[in-house]
Amino acid sequence: MDDIKKTLVASRMTKFDRKAVHNGVSLAKMYGAELYLIHVLHDPFGIEGWNLPMPSLDVDYRREIQKAKKGLDEMVARERAQGLGVKELVGEGEPTDVILKTVREERIDLLIMMAHEEGKLEHFLWGRSTDEIIRNMPCSVLLIKKEVKFC
Repeated sequence: MDDIKKTLVASRMTKFDRKAVHNGVSLAKMYGAELYLIHVLHDPFGIEGWNLPMPSLDVDYRREIQKAKKGLDEMVARERAQGLGVKELVGEGEPTDVILKTVREERIDLLIMMAHEEGKLEHFLWGRSTDEIIRNMPCSVLLIKKEVKFC
């Protein structure tokens, strides 16, 4: 991994993304790479043709985004306080398009992201972009699995 100079962590701003950010921070420190963190905002309620009145879902969606962003911001602030440079980016639109454009523009060597979406609601909110991102990415991709707890 000597040629990894720029690492991008893609965040959908969920609680599970903290693990991906943690791994990005660890790798950036270990290899002396620049760390980029992109938050991709995909507003499913702004979709053309969407004409069902669902104001409570829109409010809940925005509240969850703010809560997750606050947690990620705190994590990034701790790392910055310890001297790690983190470049935060915010993209809006289709996650696959935003991430792919960022990787090309910033000349990213490694993309780190969660291995899978979390459920039906997240599929609705962000689409099924993981497979599409993997197939179209011009750089290496590190997929982070969420912990699965068995009883």
